[in-house]
Parts: sequence; structure tokens; C-alpha cells
Amino acid sequence: MFRHHGVPWLLTWVVVLICQAGCCLLDSIGAAGSFSHVHPFSNKSNLDQGYCERKRKTNNFSVWSLSSESLIATLPVDAIPENSIRKVRDCIFSVAYPTPFISRVVLVAVSKDVLEGILDLDVSVKETDDFLQLVSGGKVVLGSIPLAHRYGGHQFGSWAGQLGDGRAHLIGVYTNRYGERWELQLKGSGKTPYSRNGDGRAVLRSSVREFLCSEAMHYLGIPTSRAASLVVSNDDVWRDQFYNGSVKKERGAIVLRVAKSWFRIGSLEILAHSGELDLQRTLLDFVIQEHFPSVNMNDSNRYLDFFSRVVLETANLIALWMSVGFAHGVCNTDNFSLLSITIDYGPFGFMESYDPNFVPNTSDDERRYKIGNQANVGMFNLNKLLQALKPVLDRRQKQLAFQILEGYSEHYYTRFTELFRAKLGLLGESEDDNYLIAFLLKLMEDTKADFTMAFRQLSEITQHQLKELRIPQEFWALQDLAKHKFFSDWVTIYLLRLGRNMGDSDSTRRKRMTAVNPRYILRNWMAESAIQKAKMNDFSEVHLLQEVLQHPFQRQAAAEKAGYSLRPPSWAKDLKVSCSS
Repeated sequence: MFRHHGVPWLLTWVVVLICQAGCCLLDSIGAAGSFSHVHPFSNKSNLDQGYCERKRKTNNFSVWSLSSESLIATLPVDAIPENSIRKVRDCIFSVAYPTPFISRVVLVAVSKDVLEGILDLDVSVKETDDFLQLVSGGKVVLGSIPLAHRYGGHQFGSWAGQLGDGRAHLIGVYTNRYGERWELQLKGSGKTPYSRNGDGRAVLRSSVREFLCSEAMHYLGIPTSRAASLVVSNDDVWRDQFYNGSVKKERGAIVLRVAKSWFRIGSLEILAHSGELDLQRTLLDFVIQEHFPSVNMNDSNRYLDFFSRVVLETANLIALWMSVGFAHGVCNTDNFSLLSITIDYGPFGFMESYDPNFVPNTSDDERRYKIGNQANVGMFNLNKLLQALKPVLDRRQKQLAFQILEGYSEHYYTRFTELFRAKLGLLGESEDDNYLIAFLLKLMEDTKADFTMAFRQLSEITQHQLKELRIPQEFWALQDLAKHKFFSDWVTIYLLRLGRNMGDSDSTRRKRMTAVNPRYILRNWMAESAIQKAKMNDFSEVHLLQEVLQHPFQRQAAAEKAGYSLRPPSWAKDLKVSCSS
């Protein structure tokens, strides 16, 4: 099932070439270089072959497999097999093996939902050495060739050239019992040809944040990559956390991430900038065929249709971010998924006091990626995607694509309004709804009211209490909001609008609102508290947060005891979000 990294490079390269030739795929490569189980290549999915129907949850890796076949059979691999840092051309991937930690590895946490619901692994598998070896990069599954993806990107508005997976390894693709394809990627697993000046590692601090946030976003209903596991070592990793010259020793960690695809806008940009247009068409056709079933592959306008879908779904994603007060922090084109899911969690943050200028990334001096600018940045990134697509579009298609891009703002504001109507419990549409929403957000900004809890407490307070302006002590965010001199005016307008909800009752309204307004989010101070304990090998708060964030809309005794719905502690105000990870 597993093999160490001692496979000769020449042998690995033979496997890649055979797969790309379409002749066969090799299910396994022995550690000594022996081949086994060769069978004819087929374009049929595992679902077509009936494999997924026989799959059940298992903790036995001998009946569980990964494969790189679906990727390298179509998409070319770097002709230079050595894992050396360099400029790479004419490929989508480079073969790159994870670098195991030297010290003992400890499993910090797993996602039962990812293991059992996506990977068909019983959660008990976490107790096995095979699992620990897999998720820490110690061994590679037989039949899979680890890959690092080549991409470029615009960073903070400027073209940055070649970037790529500098510390991530795509260790294989898994097709589960539902016929879904999921790409498994280790983050923090060592150097690749794209590491530039980096060491290929991630630290415990940033890895805890990524593990918790990707799972939190999922349960908030935001499209996102998932986190299957988190491990930590005692290997030394040196980081200048805030880029202020203070380099400190931290512990190396690895997150096993899963997503339907890790392709991003920068995946296409690098090919356009390098003039590799045939390869760009190959990648586009692969992405469309695998992930955009509504686009007709035989249609000459397929790239246009693809672009239209990405524009629409990107607008939807950013509106969803805004509805929960999430700021990504580094909205570069290399961090924007072509599938419009949230990826690459770095210096992100959930806004606490409402502030459209909120910037979680302390290195973003120009505040380019402030929360209130995310929709504009989405437009910028989509424009860069359009620029990358222009070489494969004809004159008429370019004009239509520009019109599609111009429609982005309308898509975004329509979705934003829909989401905030729901947050306020409004049924139907009214021409005054935008004013009602904007009025409330302005009150929040002026009073620095807590964004999450203000909406949550509006979900829990009765209309009668609002009308009388009798706000219970427990509704601390609403009490802050009520200090505004125009709060009573807003309440009057709001109650009149609620009165136009046909066939609605106050209890139904509150039930509806509590289902869309979370009580718990991953606040920076909560993550930091868990990180500080984790540094001392106490992972109890990581586990507590993980459990709480799986049910963000439900009141939980453990969360209340921990103070997760109370006013943030005073020390949280001066807490900075880490930059270096």
C-alpha cells in the first residue's frame, strides 16, 4: 500500500511517460523498483466501472488507494525530474516527493466528516501508523505520484511571475463511493521546484488556523477546501512572524487538505504569459470537462461559457464571505480558485467590530485587501483571468467576455442583498431593502458594534422587545448598537418591513434568522488561545473549537462556558494576525 521515497527518479519518470502516452497505468511501484498490477488505460471513471458502489468506510489501507492517473494522463509533467528550484516551462506539474520530518510526528486533530464522508475512511484509521505516515509525508501511497503544481499570479496588483506549490504536494486523487473526485494535498511537506527562497515548511501556528478555518467555513455554508488532518513535529522552522526582523524558532506542521481541484486563476495566467497556448487549451479543456458539466465541450464558445460561470460563482463566493464578515487577507490571483471555492488560508480574519476598512493582514500596508474592497478585488482578478483567456478567444468572444465581466457587479450586489435580506429575516423583495441594510451597517460602523453578534442577537430578540427598545443585558452587541441616536429610527423602519412578511410570525422569523446568523465564528483571539496551548502539546482547545465550529448556528454549553459568544477579552483588541506562515 505504501512506499518510502526511495523510488529511482528514472523509474518514476517511466511511469509518468507511460501514463501520458495513454497505454497503461501502474497501480503500484515497489520500493525496489518492481512493477505490479498493470492494466489497460481507461477514461471511464470509477463510478462507471462500479467501483464506488462497492466502497465502504474502512480503516484498512490495503483496500484504499490514490492515483495520479487522471491528472498526468492528460496534463504534461516537467521534463526535468530533479527536485531543484528553477524556472519551469511546458508543463502543469513537476514530480516532487514530500520531505518527511526528522523528529517524531504527533497527530493534533482530524476531521471525521472529511475522513468518513469524503475519503471513505473510518475515523478509527487515525490510530494507525499508516495514516500518520500518509498525512505527515512519511510515505506515499502505491500507485500515486506526488506532484507540485506550476502557476503564476498577480500579487498585490503586480505580476509576480512563476509561483507554484512551493510547500505543497498533491499526493493523489481519490474517487469516493459517491463517484466524487477529490485531490489530496499536503501543505508544509517540504521543498519543490517552486519553493523560491522558502524552506517548504509550515508552522504549527498557521496550520492550526488553516485547519480550523477551512472546516469552520464549510459548516458556515461557504464553498471551501477542507482539512482532513493536522500533524505537528519538533523540527525547527524559523519564521519572522510579522516581517519585522524578529526571527523565532517554531515547530513544523503539515495539514492534509482536500478539494475537488486546486487549479486557480494563476494556473492559466502563467501559460498565457509564457505563450504556451496549446497547453493552456489543454488545461482549460481538462478543467471544463472535469468540473463544469454544464459547459458543452463541443461548443466553440465553451471558454466563454466557462468564464461566465467563474464570474458568477466568484461574485457569489465573495458575497458569502461578506455575509459572515470574512476577510481572506491575500486575494492574489494565485489564491483565487477556478472553482470559486475558498483556498489558501493565510492571514485571514473574521471581522469583529463592523469596519469596512478591516484588514487582517498586518503586512498589507496599502489596505488593498481590506474587507470592504474584496468585491473590487474580485473584479480585478476576473479581469486578469479574462486577459489570460484572450489568446484563445476570437474577436466576437472577447467582446462578449467583456460584457460578461461588466455584469459581475450586478451579480455581486444581487447576491449580497439576498444574503443580507435573509440575515434580517425579510421575506420577498422591497425597493427599500437596500436602504434598510445600508442604514444598519452604518449604525454598526459608527458604534463599532460586533458584526456577528449584532445579527445573531437580532435573530434572538423579540419584535416586542425591539419595539419597546427593551434590550436584555445578554444582548451586548445590540446594546452597543442602541447607543446610536438613529437606532430607534432604524428599528421603526425594520419593524414596518417585518410587518410586510406575509404569513409570518415572530417565532418563525427568529427561527429562520438563527439558521443563517452564526453564534460562533473563528475569532482571532480564539484561534490564538488554542495555538498557545497547542505549542505546549495541549490540543484540547483545538478540539473544542473544532467541535463548536461544526455547529455554528446552535447554542452550545461548552462554547458558552468558554465565552465564545461574549464580548471579546480586552487583550484581543491588540492581537495581530500572523503574516509569515
